[in-house]
Amino acid sequence: MKLLLTGADGFTGLHFTNMAVDAGYDVISLQSDLLDSIAVKKEVLDVQPDLVVHLAAISFVAYGDAEAIYKVNIVGTRNLLSALSLLDKTPKAVLLASSANVYGNASFEVLDESTPVSPANDYGVSKAAMEQLAQLWMDSLPIIIARPFNYTGEGQDPKFLIPKIVGHFVRKESVIELGNIDVERDFSDVRVVCSVYQKLLETSDAVGKTFNICSGVTHSLKDIISIMERIAGYKIEVKVNPEFVRPNEIKRLVGDNSYLHDVIGNQIYPEIEQTLRWMYSSALNVNLS
Repeated sequence: MKLLLTGADGFTGLHFTNMAVDAGYDVISLQSDLLDSIAVKKEVLDVQPDLVVHLAAISFVAYGDAEAIYKVNIVGTRNLLSALSLLDKTPKAVLLASSANVYGNASFEVLDESTPVSPANDYGVSKAAMEQLAQLWMDSLPIIIARPFNYTGEGQDPKFLIPKIVGHFVRKESVIELGNIDVERDFSDVRVVCSVYQKLLETSDAVGKTFNICSGVTHSLKDIISIMERIAGYKIEVKVNPEFVRPNEIKRLVGDNSYLHDVIGNQIYPEIEQTLRWMYSSALNVNLS
């Protein structure tokens, strides 16, 4: 089974590639620039994939170039879907990675897939638009839309909050500057997210549907700091830097994963401490080598 993967060299892409290869898939990384529609079309037609996973995106909420976010996340996706629609043999499944950011500051205790979309930042708007764009091909391509909530793990860019926090403890720094430490997030482990992606690809009932990928448990950044202090064995001073406080900060994001479990079966989610210990020990080993 040839699996065409976009964003293969990214954080999630690297973990997904390892998992898919171990499962016996022939993973082929899309090499073309997604904004080059001609190159994307040629490569897709050359590969003739059986499965497609579209992870490539600008995924950092605080990314400074809004125009680039919209181009890559919307136009790039359009170029890919347009090319896939020209294949002689339709792929068995096309998974598009969206984001729980499409829900914005929804006033619901727990967010399920029926929660109205109301994005609160450019990244969320771009992903909501991508989902709407995908509707143009829903009748001709077996599209699955995944909405992962926050997730982390070994190898995530240190500009993201969790690896930033872990990195400070690895370097034994005494002070860390953060934004709003009271925000609550539903954190998953990247290995679970990749496993769910694979199971969705292999489940025919998933086609044409949208799924939350989440643990259903929230932790504040204060919680993360406390856990890391226990892991590293020392206390760190937290300073709130006003420059790091986002004006449209989503205060709480927690998802309902029951629909996902109905379709692919119950999933096991590691405790956040297990994920943090994995990240800490991996980074510590890199620092010592």
